[in-house]
Amino acid sequence: MLPRASLRTLAATAGVLLTAAAGFAADAVTLFDGKSLAGWKPSKNSPEGTYKVADGVLQVRGGQGHLYYVGADGKASFKNFEFTAKVKTYKTANSGIYFHTAYQDAGWPSAGYECQVNATHKDNKKTGGLYAVKDVLDVAAAPDDEWFDYRIRVEGKRIQIWINGKQTVDFTEPADWTPPKGMAGRKLGTGTFALQAHDPGCKVDYKDIKVEQLP
Repeated sequence: MLPRASLRTLAATAGVLLTAAAGFAADAVTLFDGKSLAGWKPSKNSPEGTYKVADGVLQVRGGQGHLYYVGADGKASFKNFEFTAKVKTYKTANSGIYFHTAYQDAGWPSAGYECQVNATHKDNKKTGGLYAVKDVLDVAAAPDDEWFDYRIRVEGKRIQIWINGKQTVDFTEPADWTPPKGMAGRKLGTGTFALQAHDPGCKVDYKDIKVEQLP
């Protein structure tokens, strides 16, 4: 049995940890309320019905466009963060989760990075990869028709991705970073998130979309 002094020390330490955890949890933001697209704004080129909500799920259905998280005031912006979501892909789906990006009326986002969402589309860049930077090739980190956990962590110049708890990317942007051809502007900075509908036939579900701000 531990001495009383040791027990008091352990109790105090536990109290500090619980307080810290509570303070950190207070910084968590739920991006999708499960009932509506409040806080989200589709690009103008997104066909009607591309993004909708049913049974607590944000559904991406065909078309080609992007759904941006703009927040209640239209000015949502994140720098260092941990983003989590549950995702389900269906046959030949091709989607993506952008971060450090900004709203555009049309076209592929010109700012930020894309985290790939694709298990069986013909594109060989698969789920879990940092698109065109650190790709997961040929075999996706999660299959179609099953919910999986997508976790993205950005701290300073470091980007990490996990699928179902397994790390698939650990990339630190070099000081002299030159984005891959055709990806001008894809650098770390600040910005928001976007969900992609790549092309007709895209069918992906998202839920439990949250982000925690990091120092």
